[in-house]
Amino acid sequence: MTKITETALATLILQVFQDTYQLQTGGELEAAMTHDTVLLNTGLDSLGFAILVTKLEEELDFDPFSLSKDAFYPQTFGEFVKFYHQNQPV
Repeated sequence: MTKITETALATLILQVFQDTYQLQTGGELEAAMTHDTVLLNTGLDSLGFAILVTKLEEELDFDPFSLSKDAFYPQTFGEFVKFYHQNQPV
């Protein structure tokens, strides 16, 4: 498996995030997601995040939360993307 660039991951994660948000809330994200967007302020609840991670695992064929040896709870969108980038299988 070729390692996916952080930029490509950010694009994919943002698209899946928007799809999940729309599924959960019936609407569009109110503000643009940036590197510094705090995940808890996005309006997605814990079930939404579980769905997001599941959809990303289906898209990417890996789950960094089960691959990582350390427990990590990203607080911003940038940290979330970086965690996926750093913990993808090589």
